Amino acid sequence: MSNAPHDPTGLDAALAIVAGMTSTPLPEPSVKPKRLRRPRTARAAGQLESLGDVLPRVIEEQGWSTQLSVAGMLGHWEALVGATNAAHSTPEAFRDGVLRVRAESTTWATALRTIAPQVIAKLNEHIGDGTVTRMDVVGPNAPSWKSGRLSVRNGRGPRDTYG
Repeated sequence: MSNAPHDPTGLDAALAIVAGMTSTPLPEPSVKPKRLRRPRTARAAGQLESLGDVLPRVIEEQGWSTQLSVAGMLGHWEALVGATNAAHSTPEAFRDGVLRVRAESTTWATALRTIAPQVIAKLNEHIGDGTVTRMDVVGPNAPSWKSGRLSVRNGRGPRDTYG
């Protein structure tokens, strides 16, 4: 046993293994390994913390709890909007209290807009009041009309019926 200080990054052990596999010794690392930050409680007492103990604290410190709650509820999209509506729509993003939903046609977008208040109420009931403030429902991505030598520069004009 050597009395050398322990390297928590494992770099010394990895270098020793590789050096044993090759005939020429490896050079010393040019960058000094960073010292790992100790958790506040358990390691100081010589115990390891379980992931189940650390994860909730990390989620809270990073401010991910709202995002994770919303993502969990959107995993049950069919229960929120019904099987038929869920088959024709997909929740895309949640940012600053706004839920963005993509519908496969303008007809389905209109149908989802009519039930948006009920969906928002259900989400806030399970996640927390005021978490979701608005539901933006958008139609399908419109095709591009900007190709060919006779294309119109500023879009299609008054015939535009997308989104």
